[in-house]
Amino acid sequence: MSSIADNIRNVRQRIQKATLAAGRPADSVHLLAVSKTRSADEIRTAAAEGLTRFGESYVKEALEKVQALQDLKGLEWHFIGPLQSNKTRPVAEHFEWVHSVDRAKVADRLNDQRPADMPPLNICIQVNIDGEDTKSGTTLTMVESLANHIGSLPRLRLRGLMAIPNPDQSAEQLRQRFATLRQTLETLREQHPDWTTLDTLSMGMSDDLESAVTEGATIVRIGTALFGARPKPAKTSCETMEHNP
Repeated sequence: MSSIADNIRNVRQRIQKATLAAGRPADSVHLLAVSKTRSADEIRTAAAEGLTRFGESYVKEALEKVQALQDLKGLEWHFIGPLQSNKTRPVAEHFEWVHSVDRAKVADRLNDQRPADMPPLNICIQVNIDGEDTKSGTTLTMVESLANHIGSLPRLRLRGLMAIPNPDQSAEQLRQRFATLRQTLETLREQHPDWTTLDTLSMGMSDDLESAVTEGATIVRIGTALFGARPKPAKTSCETMEHNP
């Protein structure tokens, strides 16, 4: 069985190879370790190998790990799961990034609850790139409106877009979805040249990171390829899983 350290090296090599093949700078893609359902000890092991960005989807579980790992300096916590408006406060208070904002109400609450002594919270708009009824995310047609709203909130910093395409597609179809997200971000940049922080495409997971990097991903969210098969969490009525990154 491969160790977490071995897996990290393999994923880094995949990212490096894909980045080189795409003709992109070596440092243009960041690895976000999806640590939801993983233990604090597993995160410590990954951090010892130089990983600093960790993605969580369940608020209670995430806060326990943030507390348990507060002795590790330089960790950056990203919330990547569906976020209900009644759980925004702890995310606003303890995270550096939220990748999954898909409506104005959630953005407003994150803005209002972000402590004044902390930097603005980095935000990605989650886009339902396949138009699936059961998946979180705003529609492509609503991206500009939501972006304008987030851009008006002083305690938030709009960084870009995030998507989780349906994995049951061909490699070419996945590339088309990633390309659509990239083109949507490019359109936002053209419409808002003064928004200099629009630099992020959060897309690509364990099985499709190469396609995502080819189409411009700047953050790839990797879980299974780093930590192995994910154990099933104890679900609640309020927190449901999307497919594994």
